[in-house]
Amino acid sequence: MHVAVVIAALIVSAAGGWLVVLGVLRLASRSGDAGAPAADGPQGPQALASLRGGTWIGILERLAVTMCVLVDEPAGIAVVVAVKGLGRFPELRENPGASERFVIGTLASLVWSAAIGVGARALLS
Repeated sequence: MHVAVVIAALIVSAAGGWLVVLGVLRLASRSGDAGAPAADGPQGPQALASLRGGTWIGILERLAVTMCVLVDEPAGIAVVVAVKGLGRFPELRENPGASERFVIGTLASLVWSAAIGVGARALLS
């Protein structure tokens, strides 16, 4: 049962998080804040599309964060966030229009994956 809960949590975190992030980004772009035209960068989906590999990075991020919660290693979450931020910094600096969507998407992804990890830990207790 333990292994099944862990595997299910990782699958729900990775796959479900993709849908959650898409939904949050759509809501944010409708609000008029996120995805609004930047003075020197693209807007909306074009800003997101300029960040190559975002889907795969998000999946790996959610897997890592959920696993960190499951093994009670919160410092690992800080490493994930730091690596992602530092890895994207050059692209975000060149494309300020994408930075808001990056932050919103990352926060939605982190909240989702941490919540799934906490839920799975509760089931395992």
